[in-house]
Amino acid sequence: MPDYCFYTQGKQTVALARSDVNRATDLLAQGYKKEDEEVHAADEKQAAARFADIRKENAIDRHNFLAGAGTMPLIGVLTALAAFLFWRKK
Repeated sequence: MPDYCFYTQGKQTVALARSDVNRATDLLAQGYKKEDEEVHAADEKQAAARFADIRKENAIDRHNFLAGAGTMPLIGVLTALAAFLFWRKK
């Protein structure tokens, strides 16, 4: 099974075998950007599916991180408010 690399232009993604240097050069000349991800797959279709999975998981991770980053300050403020009210009653 060969390794595949990916080239994108806008929303279009092309999976190429890593050994296909001529076609890669043509894509770069057409304005495609080489992506960092490389996968090991049986064919281009499976490689493209794996690339889509990688992108989807990255988007989910980014969303989860931002959701946690927004919630933690709120928890801190509520904890400080509760501590202030607790100490004020004494």
